[in-house]
Amino acid sequence: MNDAAIGVFDSGMGGLTVMRALMARLPQESFVYLGDTARLPYGTKSGDTVTRYAVQAAAALVKRRIKLLVVACNTASGVALGALEDAFAPLPVIDVIAPGAEAALAASPSGPIAVIATEGTVRAGAYVRAIHARAPDVEVMSQPCPLFVPLAEEGLIEGEIVDLVIHRYLDGLLAKQPRALVLGCTHYPALRDSIARIAGKRVALVDSAQTTARAVEKRLRDGGLLREGPPAPHRFLVTDTPERFARVGEIFLSRAIAPASVELIDLQ
Repeated sequence: MNDAAIGVFDSGMGGLTVMRALMARLPQESFVYLGDTARLPYGTKSGDTVTRYAVQAAAALVKRRIKLLVVACNTASGVALGALEDAFAPLPVIDVIAPGAEAALAASPSGPIAVIATEGTVRAGAYVRAIHARAPDVEVMSQPCPLFVPLAEEGLIEGEIVDLVIHRYLDGLLAKQPRALVLGCTHYPALRDSIARIAGKRVALVDSAQTTARAVEKRLRDGGLLREGPPAPHRFLVTDTPERFARVGEIFLSRAIAPASVELIDLQ
């Protein structure tokens, strides 16, 4: 299995920020990415629905012979991780919430820590549990920011409209003076520069992508699964609008995506 690909899935393009960190840390590896663009966003849907979608997405990647699955979606990580581990054992499954909690505590060991995420992630309380499992006394506050995902998916990452939405969601949270702000959705790093400007220099922005990449590298190394040969071309799977994915996805991946490498699939 050493030469098999690493599978990565998200509700849309946001998980490409995780894939970007994975590609930088593991340049010898091959990746197959699935964006469930037809059913975006996951964050406004029920836990049962997200779990069903996540299992379907993972099954599509497993059919393409992967050696490890990265759940590059905070909502799916928060509600579907156990179901994914059970359904595809012994396939290693790495989520983004545990690495994100570790990164938040590294940035602000004594808190307070603010988490911005989708409604589903906040409702599930996944970050609060993950942080308190490591540091029970640290204050954690959460704020859903549902409009951030469609803004990012439209490529609207700066400007007056973006600033107004950020102020709408974050002004009350920032008034509580958090020392770290977790970007608890993989779409949110696309808005990082705008969020950072409004949050100010005293607030450390935390993105789980780098710590997730380290966790993946460790799991592959410990399991003897690091790739030995040259990487195969990366592949992209989407459930809708492959041309748009190739065009807008460049914002998240920080490199061009060849339209020919994007395949339209049906998860039903």
